[in-house]
Amino acid sequence: MSTAETEFRAIGATQPAAEAGQLFGKPCFKINGKAFVCFFQEAMVFKLADEAHREALALDGARLFDPSGKGRPMKEWVQVPAEYHAQWPALAAAAHRYVSGQ
Repeated sequence: MSTAETEFRAIGATQPAAEAGQLFGKPCFKINGKAFVCFFQEAMVFKLADEAHREALALDGARLFDPSGKGRPMKEWVQVPAEYHAQWPALAAAAHRYVSGQ
């Protein structure tokens, strides 16, 4: 397991009531059965809205999550490279709030 994936798992496990699972065959964490973060291509992916979404997408190298690689990105999901790992906890908390409706 890479350092980035280890960090992803540690961050996801610290979110309230989060459960580990799979999203498109990739490791993820869910709240109330709904995924809010996942790990893909050495990056953490977050389901975000509004300002948090805009800020995450503005990071150099961040992009909309396209798990199929066929040019069909998921508009609410932002893939953030490992170089921004220091921002992953805050983004995970924002994703958790968004998906849990808080």
